[in-house]
Amino acid sequence: MTDQLKYRRVVLKLSGEALAGAKGFGINPETVNSIARQIKEVQERGLEVAVVNGGGNIWRGLSGANKGMDRAQADYMGMLATVINSLALQDALEQLDVPTRVQTAIEMRQIAEPYIRRRAVRHLEKGRVVIFAAGTGNPYFSTDTTAALRAAEIEADAILMGKNGVDGVYDSDPAVHKDARKFDHLNYIDVINRHLNVMDSTAISLCMDNDIPIVVFNIETPGNILKAAQGTVVGTTVGGEQ
Repeated sequence: MTDQLKYRRVVLKLSGEALAGAKGFGINPETVNSIARQIKEVQERGLEVAVVNGGGNIWRGLSGANKGMDRAQADYMGMLATVINSLALQDALEQLDVPTRVQTAIEMRQIAEPYIRRRAVRHLEKGRVVIFAAGTGNPYFSTDTTAALRAAEIEADAILMGKNGVDGVYDSDPAVHKDARKFDHLNYIDVINRHLNVMDSTAISLCMDNDIPIVVFNIETPGNILKAAQGTVVGTTVGGEQ
């Protein structure tokens, strides 16, 4: 059934807020279960799926640093928040009988595997969903950069960027500006030059250097992961073929 899909292997990037639902903080089980069902839908069609979660629904390292914490310490706390989110998503997937592995950039063998590139690729080839947790294992790097780095390492065909309540990239904030225009397609350099809120500059540069397209879409709409994987226009595509 992979002939119905545009991509063979993807990294699904989820913000922490995407797991929080309407509350905006913590973990909403119904929201997580909804995302898990969408992942199962594409996994059953033969798409190899790796996931990178943010941790902003629990803790933001930059916010802690802005309040006087040591930046590295605050970022490590943020990495641990992504592990909590990853374990929650793993549980939801396994409740649906989707084989799943969590790999962490910081070793914690009692609850997850350490990140090993070749092992991750082998899991994907066997039809398992792999969740990359704890960021890159280094402070000062966002989970956007983690998604770009892991996508390059596992030779993913695209990054599917699921947003909470946002259906693409706009030239201004659509919640503030009624005349905000949504882009169907953007070049990497346009995103950097126009300071558009897609990914941070490090992540965008990694995607540009490795020619990894980014599809930004609303994760709250059931079926959108499948549509994005099929190449249907459901949001904004950065890079790739027009």
